[in-house]
Amino acid sequence: MLETVRERILKAISNLQNVKREDVDLAVDWQKKMGIGLGKALVERKLISEKELMILLVRELHIPSIDLSKYKFDPGLKAVVPEKIARQHNIIPISKLGDTITMAISDPLNVFAIDDIKNITGKNVDVVMGTESQIAKAINSFYGGQSQQSVSQISKDIDIEDFKIVSEVDINQAGVSDADSGDQAPIIRMVNLVIKEAIKQRASDIHLEPTEQDMRVRYRIDGILQDILNIPKDSEGAVVIRLKIMARLDITTTQVPQDGRFKMRIASQEVDFRVSVLPTTHGPKIVMRILDKANLSLGFEKLGFSPKAIEIMQSNIIKPYGMILVTGPTGSGKSTTLYSIINQLNTIDKNIITVEDPVEYLIEGLTQIDVKPDIGLTFASGLRAILRQSPDIVMVGEIRDAETADIAIKASLTGQMVFSTLHTNDAAGALTRLVDMGIEPFLVASSLVMVCAQRLCRKICPYCKKPSQIPENVLQKISHKVIPETVFYEGKGCESCRFTGFLGRIGITEILELDDPIREMLLQGKSSDEIKKYAVANKGMKILYDDMVDRLIEGQTTVAEVFRVTSEDH
Repeated sequence: MLETVRERILKAISNLQNVKREDVDLAVDWQKKMGIGLGKALVERKLISEKELMILLVRELHIPSIDLSKYKFDPGLKAVVPEKIARQHNIIPISKLGDTITMAISDPLNVFAIDDIKNITGKNVDVVMGTESQIAKAINSFYGGQSQQSVSQISKDIDIEDFKIVSEVDINQAGVSDADSGDQAPIIRMVNLVIKEAIKQRASDIHLEPTEQDMRVRYRIDGILQDILNIPKDSEGAVVIRLKIMARLDITTTQVPQDGRFKMRIASQEVDFRVSVLPTTHGPKIVMRILDKANLSLGFEKLGFSPKAIEIMQSNIIKPYGMILVTGPTGSGKSTTLYSIINQLNTIDKNIITVEDPVEYLIEGLTQIDVKPDIGLTFASGLRAILRQSPDIVMVGEIRDAETADIAIKASLTGQMVFSTLHTNDAAGALTRLVDMGIEPFLVASSLVMVCAQRLCRKICPYCKKPSQIPENVLQKISHKVIPETVFYEGKGCESCRFTGFLGRIGITEILELDDPIREMLLQGKSSDEIKKYAVANKGMKILYDDMVDRLIEGQTTVAEVFRVTSEDH
């Protein structure tokens, strides 16, 4: 079997003095984790210097090298290779002779850079080697300044062959020819790279927002939107069409909102995407929700719930009937918690039916219904219908009106376990909200088993975690919980967390278990504040703020995050 260029390079690195094969393997793992080039990973792991790497590549690949610090560039080459392309690939034009252009490149294994230059210039490409730092410095000197990050730059070393739309045949039948869907189509490559980078950055959503000048791409990472890149205005229409075709949406419809979904296979992993298209002043805005089924089988521990919260949850979700509500604002992880519960209960002896708007995760073994209000299939009508299907467990995506609440509660009283969500700020507020919606207090008291209010807070990056001081006024507020010599932490910011100081999120919970005194208070018309005070004083319920403070003391999050996510009355 022939040895690949990559294998030859790794073998040559392993043969260097003072370099161990296991260190090379760690560098390869680091490359995959960080999504960077092989050469950059080897340099960052300090296995080899930039200059030594260039010498090795020159020797192994028989590519000439150049010292860019002493090179004088022809200003006319700026018109041949635009600054944006040079920065995307960290390459710089050296000379043009006839139909051949010579480029200095730091990563000769990046064949996409060479292919893009061929496509853009229409010329043959010869390459010479330069170090990454020399090329970056030469680009700034040649073109001047620092331009915005682009698709190809953030997606260096991503193999486009790893991208497969699961039902590509159907897409071709919808109007995309095989010729259009090959690697040579720049728009397809651009869309794939945006998606791949989002997955690599752990984004939950991709926002493509048209402006007057271009299309802005932002990722929601750990709940916070971050600017990533801008797509040129002249590519906007093609990107929108490509995404609509992938989501099986009508490309001729431009004046009304559209919703769709698609599935991509990236290497051996399948990832679902939910697509929403909204007409705006400057064109269609597209938001793609990335749905990773792996999150559903992680369990409450991996979702970041405290041991006490997990104990309460586990003891209640296995009850034979009743209603459990998960409450919180949009983006607080309610759906993920519900799906995790359902996934845990999904056994061969259970008939589990869900009614959702829309269905987020497609899970084997469940009967899942998408509500379609335009044809009369609402939460209420869908729920009424599925109760005739002899379900053991029912999940209602959201209780939005009195009719849905009434049917769900009555279902929980007749032998089904019902799970749903509600938009309230705290757990006790769910009880009075149902009463305010017109549900009789005795029905709420009889049916509800547990209410879990939750939020998501960002977790300090473990790779750049460092001790920090917290303000004296904050320390005084939590002094009753702090033991002497408690150390508080924050994230300094590094490549692993995109210099935000945070990596991942954890669940913050407030769990209210109903008992007879709480049911009596509900029947007496007591307020949610009175119910909360009783639960805290007599049942040891931990409110959201206290759970956040515990995470602060444990060194999992920061003071700023505590007050961003909760307040003292939560």
